[in-house]
Formats: sequence, structure tokens, C-alpha cells
Amino acid sequence: MVPMQLEQYLPVLMLLLLAIAFTAFMLISSVVVGRLANRYRLHRARSKDIPYECGMIPVMGQSTRLTVKFYLVALLFILFDIEVVFLYPWAVVYREMLEHPATHHMILLAMLPFLALLFFGFLYELKKGGFNWRE
Repeated sequence: MVPMQLEQYLPVLMLLLLAIAFTAFMLISSVVVGRLANRYRLHRARSKDIPYECGMIPVMGQSTRLTVKFYLVALLFILFDIEVVFLYPWAVVYREMLEHPATHHMILLAMLPFLALLFFGFLYELKKGGFNWRE
């Protein structure tokens, strides 16, 4: 017999066990189906070995690789862009809080660690040469 206090958690426990069992079933079945598919595959189609791009048959060979600098710029853009997305709503709220002198210092102090992290991240990338394209 389950005590009365623990009885209310029984549906949550059953749901958790069901989720774990379903996840295990899906993982095991994907491994089994993958092995069966590899075992009975007699030949590979040539079309599976070529890159697929826009539905067109490739005319030329593989294109040249991009330097790591392009990926670094893309990651930095995403990083600073997301930080600005968080900064904009705060600026709107801070502008409204300027009318209330008792609380606008608290919202500024709450945002200072985030602004410091943004600033030091920028300085770190500047020091490491992340913005210097010629290197």
C-alpha cells in the first residue's frame, strides 16, 4: 500500500517510466532497422555518393573550402546579435523606469553584469584578432 502523500505522485512516476520506455524502444528499434538495412543492401546507388545541391547534377568538382575566418565571423555575429536582442527590451524598460527614481538604479545594477560580459567578450575577441581579417 502506497502512503497517501506519495500516491499523488504515482501518475508522474508512471509518465516518467513510460517516457523512458518509449525512448529506449525508439533507440533500439532504430539500431535494429539500421543494421538490417545495411545487411540486405546489395549495392549502393551512385547518386548516394555525390553531394546533393538544389536538385541539380553537379557539373564541376567539389568547391573550394572556406577559411575558418568566415565561420568565426558568423559565430561572432550570432553571439553579439543575440546579446543585442536581450539588450533592446531592457533598454525599453529602463527608459520607462527613469520616471521612477527609486527603481531605475536597481534595473541598471541588474544589467551591469550582462553588459560587462558583452564588453569583455568584445575585448577578448579584439585581443585575439578575431576582427583582423588579414591574418
